[in-house]
Amino acid sequence: MGKHFEGKVAVATGTASPRGLGRAICNRIAEEGCDLVMVDLNQEACDQAAKEVVEAYGVKAIGVACNVTKLSDCENVIAKAKASFNKLDFLINNAGVLKDTLLLRMTEEDWDFVLDVNLKGVFLMTKAASKLLLKAPSGRIVNISSVSGLTGQPAQANYSSSKAGVIALTKVCAREFSGRGVLVNAVCPGYVQTDMTGSLPNDVQEKLKEMVPLKRPATPRDIANSVRFFLSDDASYITGTYLRVDGGAAIGM
Repeated sequence: MGKHFEGKVAVATGTASPRGLGRAICNRIAEEGCDLVMVDLNQEACDQAAKEVVEAYGVKAIGVACNVTKLSDCENVIAKAKASFNKLDFLINNAGVLKDTLLLRMTEEDWDFVLDVNLKGVFLMTKAASKLLLKAPSGRIVNISSVSGLTGQPAQANYSSSKAGVIALTKVCAREFSGRGVLVNAVCPGYVQTDMTGSLPNDVQEKLKEMVPLKRPATPRDIANSVRFFLSDDASYITGTYLRVDGGAAIGM
């Protein structure tokens, strides 16, 4: 089978954690020849992530430190992408944070922190990337939302609101960018087995599994496969929508 993304360049955020969603997405599209600009908060971690992907898949990759809540940082990422590759085909907005607590206990700072990273960060990175991305013959944006943005979850007023906002922003961008052939879609993961969820108490993990009809969490690769689909020619007539990858947890939404 040929490498479907050979000659393509992607910017992906939140990619430093070796067992996180962002890294799984990068690995999946690097398997198919995609060159990468790997973005996270720490430059050393970004450089290490890029080095590992290059060694594993033989693609080109650079790491760029970025706080996605700052427009100047996002613009720097795109400037580095242009300097290194002179193009951009794909943008994957994956960076996200949690700060869970019941609404009555949630501080204004808790609210602002999560909304800034999860929603404003997607807005700023998309804004920064748009000029270069709109020049691509088949540009794609994939935003990582969550089933929490569809269903709402207790203790996640900030997170659920931010992820619902990502879905709305996805629809707006799909409409605005459609005239230039750029497709914009979202992926809504459910319970995913990552370092973050793995640190939860065992009884909590078991309860989460029981809420999933398939009785298991997603693997990061499960989510990465759905991102790969939206980036591919198989999804060339799909824009402005979201895909639940949740083992059936939000059936009917």
